[in-house]
Amino acid sequence: MHSVSRVPTYGMQQRSERADFYIRDEQGRPAETALHRHEYFQVQVNLGGDTVQHIGSVQRPFPRNALAFILPHRLHMIPHPANSHFMVINFSQTFLLPHLQCDPMDLEEVSIALAPELSPFRFQEHLDFILGQADFERICVLVRQMRELDAQRQFGSREVIKGLLLQMIGQVCMLYAEPFSRLAEDNAAQASRRDALGRMSEYVRKHLADPDLSLTKAAAAAYLSPTYLSHWLRKEIGKTFSELVLERRMHAARSLLLGGSKPVGEVARLCGFADEAYFSRRFRQIHGLPPGQFRRRQLEVESSVAS
Repeated sequence: MHSVSRVPTYGMQQRSERADFYIRDEQGRPAETALHRHEYFQVQVNLGGDTVQHIGSVQRPFPRNALAFILPHRLHMIPHPANSHFMVINFSQTFLLPHLQCDPMDLEEVSIALAPELSPFRFQEHLDFILGQADFERICVLVRQMRELDAQRQFGSREVIKGLLLQMIGQVCMLYAEPFSRLAEDNAAQASRRDALGRMSEYVRKHLADPDLSLTKAAAAAYLSPTYLSHWLRKEIGKTFSELVLERRMHAARSLLLGGSKPVGEVARLCGFADEAYFSRRFRQIHGLPPGQFRRRQLEVESSVAS
């Protein structure tokens, strides 16, 4: 597995010939074989060559006759083997869902009753879309029609292509209606988000003393993009990443100051501050007293209570 700390995020203009919809096979453009994200939706259709897909924090099988549905900004990778045959379909949010005024970061929270076409994308981390031969052949017919129309665009082609795309997604939705409903009832997307935030929280706890602790590194540990993590933190706890880390560092500093006799400089270092003066200044801003005076004041209070 490649490092997730510096994965690229692609726009449609970087991986597609058009800004709304683009379909190609493995000969049209080399497959991206490293972890990456993109700002658009993607569907991959495996026409030959068993492999796996890395999606979010999980790995799922991706054999022949399988489809992969990838949300915008979702970390993913499909290492296609040599001589594999596949189709890639890229399309923008406005192409698929022009009526849905929704931040791409919030797509996982959209009810499947409001946008059922989002179902396979929302639940890809929980399901494998491996179809029987007859169902897969019906998908392939739609894919071929989309490709033919996209190659010779004219007035009305865009609308027909969108109709074919919705037919493809609709067929998958009918085949997986029961697990989709069950996952929606179980709030699978919310559970996935909680798991990701839990991984981020554990990473911050273990690396709190590291002055180089950053949003990028914590997001990589959570298998999220920095933008995605920032968005979720604001929605879930109402804080930025920097505010969260500072809060935890100040809590650790208070515990160290009151629970031992370590010099202020060492306390600063253990809490991830390379500069003691900066640590003292931030501590004073939050607690009203510099660290040393804070410790003495609390000891005096405890002494007076004990006597």
